[in-house]
Amino acid sequence: MTEARWPDSRRVPTARPAPGAPCWVSLMVHDLAATQEFYAALFGWTYEPGPQQLGPYVRALLNGREVAGIGQLPPDRRLPIAWTPYLASDDVDETAETARHCGGTVGVGPLTAAEAGRLAVASDPAGAVFGIWQAAEHLGTGLAGVHGTPVWNELLTRETAEVAKFYRTLFGYTEEASGGPGMDRLTFLLEGRAVASVRGVGSALPRDRGAHWMTFFEAADVDAAVRRVLELGGHVVRPARTRAHGRVATVADPEGAVFSLLRSEPSIPERLRADAATP
Repeated sequence: MTEARWPDSRRVPTARPAPGAPCWVSLMVHDLAATQEFYAALFGWTYEPGPQQLGPYVRALLNGREVAGIGQLPPDRRLPIAWTPYLASDDVDETAETARHCGGTVGVGPLTAAEAGRLAVASDPAGAVFGIWQAAEHLGTGLAGVHGTPVWNELLTRETAEVAKFYRTLFGYTEEASGGPGMDRLTFLLEGRAVASVRGVGSALPRDRGAHWMTFFEAADVDAAVRRVLELGGHVVRPARTRAHGRVATVADPEGAVFSLLRSEPSIPERLRADAATP
């Protein structure tokens, strides 16, 4: 069994993340102030200004370390509100061009985000949106394993085969089947370490969302966090349930950004944490 835990958490990264590694999550919203208040109350985040190339943008902090980004959409942009994972690249321009050649679409960039790094936002052939990040001063998420930090990313799509080929070409992933018999599910690995999962759900894919990435945030108490989401004006997409390797719930913030809350066990490999989130 591959031991694949989140890199020794609670530490600031000291090196550029390996190509293909999830290194950041970001959210673009219409009401930046209200969204900041929601996540501050839910996760205890504080904020500092970030690069402003795409408009007002803040980085969320826990214990003084960066864990996520939130930006404001222009008033005339009516885009879906969704958490977006960023996958590391040593050359964002080359990765974006490869994405285009492999049937993906590049919607933003590549562009330089001040001294922080260089980015692009793309979608895979099934339409799931993801970011590409080439680190400079900003290396990515600086804390993990505690309440309010990203713990896992999973791609939900109609079927895994073609989309897995796309990401394999971009980032050099190897793949491993996961889940039970008859399940269309893969785990992406980098140098033997699980970094993300892909789940093919066929016709069960939500029509109003299509293929999409799901971000999981660590929650010290999933049930209490769900109650807090409701108190703060969010709603429950899928109630809390206990799986073999953790307790999980899927919720949405007041603007509709869907994310999952996961109480994971530190000793469980990341790919098993992902299995814990399987309905």
